[in-house]
Amino acid sequence: MQVSWRKFGSAPRMLVVAPLAGLTAIFVAVMAVIAASGTTTSPTLIVAGLLSYLVVAALLGWFGVNIVSQLEKLGLTDSLSTLPNRRALQAEIRKLKENKTALAVALIDLDGFKMVNDLYGHAVGDALIKSISETLREVCGKEAKCFRLGGDEFAIYMAGPLAGTILEGICRKLLGRFGQPIAIDERRIAIGASVGLSETDGKDGLGASELLRRADVAMYVSKRGGKMRCTWFKGEFDRNIEAIRDMDEELRRALQEGEFVVRYQPLVDAKSREIVAVESLIRWERPDGKQISPTTFIPVAEESGLINAIGLFVLRQACSDAIAWDGIKLSVNISAAQLRNPEFPIQLGQILEETGFEPTLLELEITETCLVLDPVIAERSLDLIRGFGVNIALDDFGTGYASIGFLRQFRFEKLKLDRSLVVDSAEDESMRAMMLSSISMAQALKMDVTAEGVETEAQADLVRSAGCDQIQGWLYFKAMPAEDVTRHLAAPDPLKKAAAISIQRKVS
Repeated sequence: MQVSWRKFGSAPRMLVVAPLAGLTAIFVAVMAVIAASGTTTSPTLIVAGLLSYLVVAALLGWFGVNIVSQLEKLGLTDSLSTLPNRRALQAEIRKLKENKTALAVALIDLDGFKMVNDLYGHAVGDALIKSISETLREVCGKEAKCFRLGGDEFAIYMAGPLAGTILEGICRKLLGRFGQPIAIDERRIAIGASVGLSETDGKDGLGASELLRRADVAMYVSKRGGKMRCTWFKGEFDRNIEAIRDMDEELRRALQEGEFVVRYQPLVDAKSREIVAVESLIRWERPDGKQISPTTFIPVAEESGLINAIGLFVLRQACSDAIAWDGIKLSVNISAAQLRNPEFPIQLGQILEETGFEPTLLELEITETCLVLDPVIAERSLDLIRGFGVNIALDDFGTGYASIGFLRQFRFEKLKLDRSLVVDSAEDESMRAMMLSSISMAQALKMDVTAEGVETEAQADLVRSAGCDQIQGWLYFKAMPAEDVTRHLAAPDPLKKAAAISIQRKVS
């Protein structure tokens, strides 16, 4: 029996060697005792004993090798999907690297898998993993090999000079398959995927870990780019990661050293033009005088988890400032990460209690993305938040795909029309019709409507005649410090004050 022991590590090898060594030691000890006793032993008995030893040793070795082989195979196989696992993938890439073979790797991460587990339970999630694994086998065929790395993460690799081109084609075919709902029992579950790809020519020294890391980086670029797409790794991705890491460190320092400030943009009543609400807006004012736009640092804060601390800072500061503005509603933007945080409703309640701010005057603005990512968790959080008496507004309406059912499900108290919808409606009849239908729908659902980004009198007249309740934009007010809001509210005639500011801006 010839056995290649190289494929076994030292520990599995000992599972075979140790019993054989023990049996041999016992056999030798017995023979030594017989020889030392001086008794005459039949040669036939000795031969029989030796043959028995050899047979038992051979059987023990054969069973041992087979058992170790099975254990080794189990160690390289994912138990749920029966696909090879991460360890198997790394071993095969290392072997190809030794042969300097060109290869390409694709990392596939399912989109929305966590929601499937939350909605239907882990049994359905496991069934979905098995179904997806079969789809991978079917699409890969004999051209490529697929693996399950764990959770909702899979990988495919191909070797050869055209591996990259063929593998990308396979991945795009997979995305096409995932674009259709998957039947699990009596359910049809929609699931997507984001794919990252990396490759090596076999001579650049890239190892298994680096190839997988690059594919992982590219996969997250696919996710941030809208999901359901393939992205090849580029060197600039690492530079972007370094820039994000640097900004993350700066954000932590800025939070500790108080570089963030809160500004407020007033909203006016569409008819009276009086200030009826303010929206809090965060600003980052660095010591060197440079101001960093929220559109730059908020995505970094969301990815690093700092958004929770930054969001709580804005909420606490805004409630503390707005308590002096009697009867004025306060709007605060809430990110998807905050809404997914199960501690957020508790932290909100603590801030309301600490500051003494009236909950019915607080309005949390959320975007459609916050709800689409985790609708179940979002709905639970919103129910708890409404329990305090806090209102919920849907921000940036007109930029996503919110439906009537979506609006009814989450029961918003206010709809904020995005600036793009307001601006385009002034020149495009179809956009104007869309804006009018959106306002009519909101009114039917007993929601207030605010028009954002109003910069001209023509736009103000348009949204006012369309039925908007409030107007927000540079036509009336830009974002300002809290003391300026106090001064405007204390003006003897807010109507004339707002009109004067409007005229002054038109002239300038």
